[in-house]
Amino acid sequence: MSTTVIDDAPLPQRSYWQSLMRFCQRQPLGTFGLVLVVIMAVTGFSAELIAPYNPTANDFAAMTEPPSWQHLLGTDQFGRDLMSRIIYGARTALIVGMTSAIVGGFSGLILGVGSAYFGGTTDLIIQRLSDIVMAFPLIIMALAVVAIFGPGVQNVIMAITIPLIPRCSRVVRSSALTVREMPYVDAARACGFGATRIIMRHMVPNVMAPFLIMVTSFVGQAILAEASLSYLGLGVQEPVPAWGLMLQGGAEEYASTAPWIAIFPGVAIMLAVLGINLFGDAMRDALDPKLRER
Repeated sequence: MSTTVIDDAPLPQRSYWQSLMRFCQRQPLGTFGLVLVVIMAVTGFSAELIAPYNPTANDFAAMTEPPSWQHLLGTDQFGRDLMSRIIYGARTALIVGMTSAIVGGFSGLILGVGSAYFGGTTDLIIQRLSDIVMAFPLIIMALAVVAIFGPGVQNVIMAITIPLIPRCSRVVRSSALTVREMPYVDAARACGFGATRIIMRHMVPNVMAPFLIMVTSFVGQAILAEASLSYLGLGVQEPVPAWGLMLQGGAEEYASTAPWIAIFPGVAIMLAVLGINLFGDAMRDALDPKLRER
């Protein structure tokens, strides 16, 4: 008589390094985006060590010089080195983008999960307020907030964060509504656990996949919004190096005589947003069970 041997040994867990290698193999575009983001972060937060010049130092003897060995990306209308300003501008973009995305994302996470869990009047009030905010495009709402509180890095972060909250809340709520009906949530209620424990220990961890994808995409949107506000003169102010501010100073007046003043900051914005979007799409494919490769 034959017997069947059942192996109850647990499957080996992949290390972080193995998971990263697997991600790189399956998501080449996402890997390229991750490399761009890492380069942006390293250069931005190591600007003092990498930048060849002081980004705010004027040199009126070297105004609008084309790219050369002395100034690899040329100089602007005040003689400031463009390469140094772009490197420091990466720090500004990351601070504004990541802070806005993280604060707006986590605020939307709490509101979305709470709205789904409590339902009723709470859900109705939160969703109608979200509808009001989402009725305005992100840049229009940001313009309104900056017009009220004035320009500056902190006000720009607040202006970009507010429109991101209901967008994250709506996505998280749709996932949390499904989680709320799961048996383990009913079991937690039956055991007498409070709403805070159920939300934080049972619902929030199960909506993290769409949440992380949303936060990643928010970083790119926030960088674009910051560049747009700075270009309009309502964002970061001189002498803080910012990509949108660099476009404002050279995009029109020097478009024909010194095009590098606008080209290189524009390329920096494009590469930053492209890298973040490619990485976000790859994260979606890796975390979404419906899209995950087997």
